Amino acid sequence: MSLRYGYVTNGLTSHRLDDALALLADAGYEGVALTLDHVHFDPGAPDMPGRARELRARLDRYGLDPVVETGARFALDPHRKHWPTLAGEGRERRIRWIRSAIDVAHELEAQVVSIWSGALGPDEDPAQAWRLLRSSCEEIVEHATERGVRLGFEPEPGMLVATIDDFERLDRQLGHPGVLGITLDLGHCVCLEPQPVGRCVERVSERLVHVHADDMRRGVHAHLMFGEGQLDLPAALGALRSCGYQGLVAVELSRHAHDAHNVVPRAIEALRACELQEMAV
Repeated sequence: MSLRYGYVTNGLTSHRLDDALALLADAGYEGVALTLDHVHFDPGAPDMPGRARELRARLDRYGLDPVVETGARFALDPHRKHWPTLAGEGRERRIRWIRSAIDVAHELEAQVVSIWSGALGPDEDPAQAWRLLRSSCEEIVEHATERGVRLGFEPEPGMLVATIDDFERLDRQLGHPGVLGITLDLGHCVCLEPQPVGRCVERVSERLVHVHADDMRRGVHAHLMFGEGQLDLPAALGALRSCGYQGLVAVELSRHAHDAHNVVPRAIEALRACELQEMAV
């Protein structure tokens, strides 16, 4: 079974969306992880359902399956990155944003919306933050269930839910809702998980609904092109194949947008070459 590769549009912000989709299709990608923002698709602009239907038709034309991403840095506050969060003051705005993302996914017929907790502010109490996060997620899970859309919760370095352990804690608190899965970033495993990347994939395989692919170095949260960090890419792809993962493996290189015309084909070439190497062993 070959893996299905996609690309996160936060790394395509120098391209118009149509041009970005064509670039991905020409390079051989099978999916796109659409970051909702003012650049490519703003869920708050007029006639969201009509615009989503038009986009769905374009995706079909290019042969790309969508996932919806909610990680735009300044979507809700022009002065604070990724603010407000699901776990602090102003969380109602973040909940509305994610509910809108779920609505977009429903219109696009996207199977997954990828979300995260956000980071604690300097004066916020962790125990209270966890209580607020649970409450926020209960509301989001309910809406996702009504819309028939799965949630991929991503552990993110520096955020309240930073590790797989943290995700499992949240999952237990919510009662293991069927609509809730995990988005696993392979680079994040290198950055801060105690286990090797292959073991991380195996550990979450039953809840894995979305994957971000990038290289990284231990202790440094910076997304790198494959081969520039410490990611054991053959082990990661081999584990995904072994567990029967069928979702997208979406390249996330948000700081490479200025060079996307080169990075997009290079990334999938690296992934395919590595997968062929792993399959030949």
